[in-house]
Amino acid sequence: MIAATHFLNILIPFLYFASLGIYIYDFIKSNRRITNAKRLILFFTLINHFLYLLIRTFTFNHPPITNVFEIFSVLAFAVSFSYFVLELATDIRGTGPFIIVFSFIFQLISTLLIKDLIEVKEVLKSNLLGIHVLHALLGYAGITLSAIYGFLYLLLFKEIRHNKYGLFFQKLPNLEILEKLSFYSAMIGFFALTVAILIGTIWLPQAFPEFSYFDAKLVSAFIVWLMYGVGIMLKLTNKLIGRKVIVLAIVGFGIAMISMILTNFIPISFHSFY
Repeated sequence: MIAATHFLNILIPFLYFASLGIYIYDFIKSNRRITNAKRLILFFTLINHFLYLLIRTFTFNHPPITNVFEIFSVLAFAVSFSYFVLELATDIRGTGPFIIVFSFIFQLISTLLIKDLIEVKEVLKSNLLGIHVLHALLGYAGITLSAIYGFLYLLLFKEIRHNKYGLFFQKLPNLEILEKLSFYSAMIGFFALTVAILIGTIWLPQAFPEFSYFDAKLVSAFIVWLMYGVGIMLKLTNKLIGRKVIVLAIVGFGIAMISMILTNFIPISFHSFY
């Protein structure tokens, strides 16, 4: 089982790289046969990634959430899976390369730096912890998608502003659709983070004797949640529109990723499971 885990750990980034390559090719060439093939390759990648996470869970007797590099792998899966469902539901295909590249980067970092932890704290067996972490990762996946659509919005806006109606203008959805996709993704991420924070606030003090509301991971998650909450409220009241919404989504994503990495290396935290 360990050998299979290590093999899949190496294989997954290559599969994401292959998916990314064919999505880029289709973005440039727009061939109907390639469109069908790329979906099959991404589906094959997601199946193998899910199998890897499942085998890893049984091999080490805990879900892959004990350190940031395990979480990066789950986040890579969540981002591409969310996009795959979105593509099937909306048939909006032009944004694929810009989303899958993030899954490739997340998984590559995970593959290179992940640790195999056999002995972990008993708390990892809790179902509530699984629900808490699942919603937190869904929240970060939504934030990631929101930022990606935000980047695409700015790229397309720049082309239109300079009267350069090139490849991005031809292949990407229009600005209105990109703004909506970014905003809806942010709302999904905010809702999932809300559930994660509520569960954490109620359950974590009971599960950890050393619990503190000033824990770095809790504080950083709350800051990200508050930022998106204020942004969504301003958007719904029409006090924040257009590029300002997009900039907020991108800045929030940056803060979320930096805090996720930095807080993992803080030595004293009840959130450390190893």
